[in-house]
Amino acid sequence: MAEVMPPNMLNDRPRTPAGMLSNAEKDRLIERGFLGLYRWYTARSQETRNWNADRSFDWRSMNQNLPPELITVIQGFFAVEQYAPDFTSSLIHLVRRSHGRSHFQMRWGSEEEKHADAWENAVLFSGQRSPQWIEDYKHRLKSQTWELPFPDAIHNLVYTVFQERATQLNYLNMMKIAQGKSDKPHLKGIVDPVLAKVAQTIAVDEAAHYNFFLEGARMYLYYYPERTLEAIRNVIGMFSMPAATLIPDWREFSETVYRAGIYGPRDFNRDVMQVAFRNLGIESRKSLEEGIRKTREVPDFEGGNFGTTAIWDTFDYGQVEGDVKRLHVKIEEYEKGIGFDLYDPTTFIANPAVPKSASGDGQAADD
Repeated sequence: MAEVMPPNMLNDRPRTPAGMLSNAEKDRLIERGFLGLYRWYTARSQETRNWNADRSFDWRSMNQNLPPELITVIQGFFAVEQYAPDFTSSLIHLVRRSHGRSHFQMRWGSEEEKHADAWENAVLFSGQRSPQWIEDYKHRLKSQTWELPFPDAIHNLVYTVFQERATQLNYLNMMKIAQGKSDKPHLKGIVDPVLAKVAQTIAVDEAAHYNFFLEGARMYLYYYPERTLEAIRNVIGMFSMPAATLIPDWREFSETVYRAGIYGPRDFNRDVMQVAFRNLGIESRKSLEEGIRKTREVPDFEGGNFGTTAIWDTFDYGQVEGDVKRLHVKIEEYEKGIGFDLYDPTTFIANPAVPKSASGDGQAADD
């Protein structure tokens, strides 16, 4: 597998594996899956989530008596999203050779841009920050540049799985507060339908992003289980939210988010890591660490397509295979509706390296 990104090899494609899939054929299958997923995602996004940051919310009706704690949180959300151009350009450059992934990142960037604009509007219409303050703060934020947390594509793909789920959780919990459902004494009784709608709308986008990256991670996990599990272990071992080192008042923001019951270490373990693990067929962090340790005890012949034996006990390979198959069914149905199936169909090809006992249809993931 290429260190940075599998090349776009759609014009050179054997249709069936011969005994064992070569790394080049695995890369082609992953690339093909990303292209089909990108096409399906874009159509669905345009049909179901085509909102506007200015016109989709009644900004004049926003509550201008929100407590300082919520203003701090909203301001923090706005600050993180200000780095959307950096997030997008860095990831596009990393995966530029992949049609599906590079074009998706442009689509993703356009949706993140709406998030940035919506949170800026929320700061403005809260009535507690002046337009000049907002401009000065943006200038201060953009004086620094966000960099990729990892140098290679597979680690950054895995990172975005956890990051998008964590971001979705932040916004869902903000929505609950704005709906008057907080169990924190200092936030009880707060109601702001506009803020609730903003948080809910953006959370829906983040859920869609999570599912896209999750599907991509599943494909890598299916065809490159050892490398993907290693990347998952590395990512969760040093996970932090994006721009945490760039935002000047991050400590105050993160502490306020925690006190408000929006997000904290327990939330990450229970509602981010465990949810992603369940969707990826991994029982727990302990089982992941133990599986990788055992795998290292088995010889791995790089480039020779020799599989290890211990890795299959680390996660539910049958579940992952079932999920990858279902992704391909979704892509195939979409392509039939367009006519791509007549000229250039996407087809699922099983990984023959997996032991028969580990293969199966699996269970539908909770995504």
